[in-house]
Amino acid sequence: MLNILLQGFYMKTKILNNSRISSLSKLNRLLLSEPYNGAKSFILVDENTYTHCLPVLISKVSALENAEFFEVPVGEEAKSLEVAAQLWGALLDSGADRNSVILNLGGGCVSDIGGFVAAGFKRGIRYINIPTTLIGMIDAAIGGKTAVNVENAKNQVGFFHQPEAVCIYPDFLDTLEPKDLVSGIYEMAKTLLLCDKSAFDRLVRLASGCVKIPLKEIATFIPQCVDFKKSVVESDPCEKSIRKILNLGHTFGHAIESYLNEKVQPIPHGIAVGIGLKCELYLSVKKLGMSEKTYEDYCRMLHYLCELPKFTLKDTEGILSYMRLDKKNSDSLILCVLLQEIGAPVIDVALDENEIRDALLKFGKF
Repeated sequence: MLNILLQGFYMKTKILNNSRISSLSKLNRLLLSEPYNGAKSFILVDENTYTHCLPVLISKVSALENAEFFEVPVGEEAKSLEVAAQLWGALLDSGADRNSVILNLGGGCVSDIGGFVAAGFKRGIRYINIPTTLIGMIDAAIGGKTAVNVENAKNQVGFFHQPEAVCIYPDFLDTLEPKDLVSGIYEMAKTLLLCDKSAFDRLVRLASGCVKIPLKEIATFIPQCVDFKKSVVESDPCEKSIRKILNLGHTFGHAIESYLNEKVQPIPHGIAVGIGLKCELYLSVKKLGMSEKTYEDYCRMLHYLCELPKFTLKDTEGILSYMRLDKKNSDSLILCVLLQEIGAPVIDVALDENEIRDALLKFGKF
């Protein structure tokens, strides 16, 4: 009974999708209803969403005409304790109270820092995510995992704090650069590898066979990805068991992202996850007997969509040092999610460091 009550407490997020009525119209109705009507509203943006998305939001959501907005740096720079402290100070200066609501208009970094700030302010205030990237719409904005980075290590301090709602407005995808769409496709591939072979195969065909990314066709996968993630989070809000499957590709991916951001050049989160997926699918074949065809199909899509780095022995050791810091590790073991087959993930698979080196060095050889 306690588990049921806790699940109800943690997972209360409304998903506002486009249908007969625009998701932004649904958001407007929500904000004009109790208990939002009369509450102070604050919109969090970065430089990109301030320019391309905020005017659309304000024009279509009349309930936000008196909202204040705060701007944070673009990308991972936003996810720091220093930025969080500045935002808490700004909220105090603006008279925010426990009834206030923050609306995070942006990609995963904006929803991460916005949710983190909402979780900490006055021991927790309401927030709504309005994702503007493909990664945000299918993954980052859903589930209530909020975090900041510490000493360049990803997501080391954070809270589980569920958004009141997630408003998915696919027209915002038209504002993205191609690399940002590619990032979202890799995260989408991760989700479909966890749940649906036929959908994964269709995504591979779409993403590997076009000179220009077919955005309308790619967007058709969004509802399935949203429903899958929401169902997993409802089953395990605080990532004690089944929710760990959503980390497929991320044990390698987060370490690759942190290492390249510090030592070489920044890489988008989704592309780092895409590289991590290749490494983890390679180990899935070796350790769990996953089909080599699945690995090869994924690799063709990965290499088709963008130019990827190659890792030297020095790079491999640097990435490995970040993997040792992964928050999912236990008893000094590096733990990973692997696949027996599509739709059959295995959590908490311990990896030998030589297996990790092997996967990283094999990365450029396809």
